Amino acid sequence: MMRTPSLFKTAILCGSLVAVSFAPAAFADVKLNGSGASFPFPIYSKWFKDFSKETKGVRVDYQSKGSGAGIQDFINQVVDFAGSDAAMNDEEIAKAKSGVVLLPMTAGEIVLTYNLEGVGELKLPRDVYPEIFKGAISHWNDPKIAAANPGVDLPDEEITVVVRSDSSGTTYVFTGHLSTIDEEFKQTVGQGKAPQWPKSDRFVKAPKNDGITATVKQTPGSIGYIEYGYAKLTKAPTALLENKDGAFVAPGPESGAAALAAAEFPEGNLPGSDVPDLRAWVYDPAGADVYPIATFTWMIFPRHQENDKAEAARDLVEYCLTEGQKIADEMGYIPLPGSVVETVREVSQKIQ
Repeated sequence: MMRTPSLFKTAILCGSLVAVSFAPAAFADVKLNGSGASFPFPIYSKWFKDFSKETKGVRVDYQSKGSGAGIQDFINQVVDFAGSDAAMNDEEIAKAKSGVVLLPMTAGEIVLTYNLEGVGELKLPRDVYPEIFKGAISHWNDPKIAAANPGVDLPDEEITVVVRSDSSGTTYVFTGHLSTIDEEFKQTVGQGKAPQWPKSDRFVKAPKNDGITATVKQTPGSIGYIEYGYAKLTKAPTALLENKDGAFVAPGPESGAAALAAAEFPEGNLPGSDVPDLRAWVYDPAGADVYPIATFTWMIFPRHQENDKAEAARDLVEYCLTEGQKIADEMGYIPLPGSVVETVREVSQKIQ
């Protein structure tokens, strides 16, 4: 199978997606139950509701409970599919008795939302925000934060850091970025779906993306990490982050797509499988216009299952690749470019 050398490059250059109409098949009462990542939950909810409405005899339900819980449900075969921002690692794939088809279905940015009265714009340098999340910077008026925000009235107030309480793919991607740009963070906290955050009363835990969003909104002086769509939906403020090139960049569809332009799918298949490996990460992208934290998020299907469920799953994927991509931007996600859509469409035929 031909691989795209640079997944988002084509989309940035031509600004187009593959336009294919979706014609749903008719089914006799097929139900697809899924669980997992909260990162894509707003757009998945819309996709699944609309697909179920348009596809006679099929209903798709999805429970937002975190990537780690979704992967475990998938391994335990208590769901028909799962959602994960961390994809699956080789060890998890080996535990899946019916095989694995991993499909990137949308992409998004991880943003830092904060609660500081009177602060409409906040810039956080790349040597500052890792310090906040490893507990080294504890006050909002720290000299490093103040130097990046001249003229901003930063309070002499402790920073409350809100992190995930559940096993989270969003956390996996966020800590992967922090571990890449800060060696001390890598050694002390590290990358993981449930890392060892500092033991401090300034660190507060909340479940899922919506839990962090709500906790930050309710906690003056707090900061937390969420998917951009949640910030857009709730009108939560987001910090401008300094990228690898030294530019402070706000999240958005263009800066997010630029971040994923360097992503490359690996050659070869998933371990012990004939299914192509569509796991790709960019933890510290370069470019003046690039937002520094962006990721794909994956749907996970069994390689082998009942025929009617396999057919419904393939139709669901096709719907998400066509009609679904049209609403990605307005919901705070990054539409997949045509090259990636074609690759995912081809690999989805492995769902049998």
